Amino acid sequence: MAQTILITGVAGLLGSRMADWLVENVPDAQVIGVDNLSGGYLSNVNEKVRFYEMDCADEELIKVCEQYQPDYLYHFAAYAAEGLSPFIRKYNYQNNLVATANVINACIKAKVKRLVFTSSMAVYGHGRPPFDEADQPQPIDPYGIAKYACELDIQVAGEQHGLDWCIIRPHNVYGIKQNIWDTYRNVLGIWMTQHLNGEPMSIFGDGEQKRAFSYMDDCLLPLWKAATLTKASKQVINLGGTRYHSINEACAILKQVIGDAEVQYHEARHEVKNAHPTWKKSVALLDYEDKTSLEDGLMTMWEWAQRQPQRERFRWSKYELEDGIYGFWKNESEPELKNQ
Repeated sequence: MAQTILITGVAGLLGSRMADWLVENVPDAQVIGVDNLSGGYLSNVNEKVRFYEMDCADEELIKVCEQYQPDYLYHFAAYAAEGLSPFIRKYNYQNNLVATANVINACIKAKVKRLVFTSSMAVYGHGRPPFDEADQPQPIDPYGIAKYACELDIQVAGEQHGLDWCIIRPHNVYGIKQNIWDTYRNVLGIWMTQHLNGEPMSIFGDGEQKRAFSYMDDCLLPLWKAATLTKASKQVINLGGTRYHSINEACAILKQVIGDAEVQYHEARHEVKNAHPTWKKSVALLDYEDKTSLEDGLMTMWEWAQRQPQRERFRWSKYELEDGIYGFWKNESEPELKNQ
C-alpha cells in the first residue's frame, strides 16, 4: 500500500538522508519535504521529493499536511546550536518551540498516524551519564529547554488529541550532507571547514568533554522503525553511537583521516562536561546497530567534504544578547546568508 511521509528539515542532514533512504528502500512511498533553507541546502534534497520551501511555523504547513494527509511525519527541522542558544533566545524558541507547536497542530488536523520528533541529548543537562531515558531532564541552555518543552507538548497532544508519537533523542549525528559551513554547530564539520580554509581546528576548554558521535546512516533504518513499529508508539528513545570519545580524541582521529592539522584551544563555554547516553532501548525497540566507527565515518564524510563547493560560512550579523558572548564569536559577524 502506498504511503505518504512528510519530512520537515528535508534539506538538512537528518531530513535529506532520511528522504534518500525512503526513496531507495520504500519505493511506493510519496515523500513530501519542507524546509526554509536557513540551515540546509536545496542541493541536498532528493529529486524525487515533492519539495516546499516554507518555515515550519507558517500556517502553510497545515495546508500542505491537509492536502497530502501524510501517514507519518518526521519533524527534523531545528537550529541545533546549544552553545549559541543563550545569545539568540527569541530565535531559538521561535525556530524550535513555536515551530513544533505548529507541526503538532498540523499532525492533529491531518490525522497523521505518528509524529516522529527528534529531540536532543541537550534535554539531560549535566545529569549523571550515561543518560537514560528514565532520567529526569534538567537542561542547562535555551536549546535544551526548548526541546524538552516540545517533548512535553507532544505528549500532552497524545493524551488530549490522540496523537501517536515517538520521541527520538539523537546525539552528535554526522555524515554526508551535513551543513559544515555553520560556524556554531556540528563540531566535526566545523573542523573540516576550518582545515579546508587553512585555519586551525578550534576546541573550547581543555577538550576533555566526552561525547558519543553517531553516524547518520546507522540511524536511518531505526528512524523508519520509529514511525512504523507498534512497539515504538509513545516511546522516548536515545538513538546513536554507543561509544564515546573526548573532544581531544575525536580531533586526533580526524587529524589522522585528513593528514594532520593544527589545533587551537579557546576559552571554555557553558556546556555539559560529559554527555553520552544509554543505548539498549534503541536496540530493543528499533534494532539499532552501531556499525560505523568514528574513523570510518569521518573518512566517508571527509571524502565528501572535499568535493563540496566553497560556500560562504554562516555567521550571525547581530546577536540578540552580547553580554558574555565568547571571544571566538565576538568579532566574526557577517551578514546572514541564504543557503542555496
